[in-house]
Amino acid sequence: MGSGPAPLRATAACATTALLTAALLGCAGGTRTTPATPAPHTTTPQELCTALITHWAGVVLDGGEGQDAVHLDYQAMGLSGGQNEILRTVLDLARPVQRTQGRDAARALTAREASARCAERYRSGAPTGGPWQ
Repeated sequence: MGSGPAPLRATAACATTALLTAALLGCAGGTRTTPATPAPHTTTPQELCTALITHWAGVVLDGGEGQDAVHLDYQAMGLSGGQNEILRTVLDLARPVQRTQGRDAARALTAREASARCAERYRSGAPTGGPWQ
């Protein structure tokens, strides 16, 4: 065992380990700048209600007059009892509009009514009275 230079193989391994360590520490140490990512959007109860009502109103209206287009009850559609009441009211308003003014006018009405009625329903947070209210 001499006191000569270290074998090339050991020196290369040490250098590689040092570079990898520096790279990892550099990333973990915050020396790298990353672009700011926006916070994810949380869907509010009003937005969810509006989306559900407009979706199912469109499905039912596309099914035709007097037909049970979806063959699902309100719970199978993912609606609460209160949301189902909104859907029924919106459909009652939209059907005559669809007959007289067409599909696009009925869709516009369902979007407006669903938005307004869902905002009213959830104006002070989630309604009380049980999970399907």
